[in-house]
Amino acid sequence: MADYSVSMIPVRDCRIGVMRGGSGSPLLFLHGGGGAGTWLPFMARLAETFDVIVPEHPGFGESETPPWLDTVSDLANFYLDFLKQLDLDGVHLVGQSLGGWIAAELAVRNTSRLASLTLASAAGIHVKDIPQVDTFLSSDEQRIRDLFHDQKLADAVLARALRPEVEDVALRNRMTTAKLVWQPRSHDPHLQKWLHRIDVPTLLIWGEHDRLFPKDYAFAYQRLIPGSKVVIIPDCGHLPEVEKADVFAAELESFIGAMRIAA
Repeated sequence: MADYSVSMIPVRDCRIGVMRGGSGSPLLFLHGGGGAGTWLPFMARLAETFDVIVPEHPGFGESETPPWLDTVSDLANFYLDFLKQLDLDGVHLVGQSLGGWIAAELAVRNTSRLASLTLASAAGIHVKDIPQVDTFLSSDEQRIRDLFHDQKLADAVLARALRPEVEDVALRNRMTTAKLVWQPRSHDPHLQKWLHRIDVPTLLIWGEHDRLFPKDYAFAYQRLIPGSKVVIIPDCGHLPEVEKADVFAAELESFIGAMRIAA
């Protein structure tokens, strides 16, 4: 895998963990409710082309929990401060699940430092009459199984995720996620009113068999974000960057490459 560093960075009086590797245009990846975890294969592949930056949200993992953290909007504003502090411009912002919601909230506020936006299996909006799995009503094992289409991969993840030494971090991540998404469940009823403000090229990547936010959500986002593009990955669940890492990275690279040619 490509070399990467791990550091703690103070932003707005909150120290957060940041993994960073590669070189090139900055690509900021915002993780979902499970946390950033480790440097994953899709990150290593993208680091061959981009300066990949993966922060752990306030309240997750080893990052501090600041007194001001109450809503997803707080995190969106925090990451605007993060971009300013690190003086990042021309950023390719990628958000997955909860991170996709944060990324969308950030982009409706200010895209001046962004070159593109990618939402992967994103929360943040609600689509009526579409059946969804509510992970807060599932056992730990079932919650992880529901993330994947390939249950053999789920078996491998379960073997790692249910180890006693990672229980504390998993519980902390779970508690912070609940605080942010509990009510209304996993969406902001006002966000969809402002998605038209996103004025950078936008890619929407979804797994065909996503049970948490089914692919109908990709097309709902597409209707709300002008000029956005949808890619549905076959034989894939809620974590395309994990379950179909090479396809996910290739689609992202292709999207950004085509955008550069068009410019």
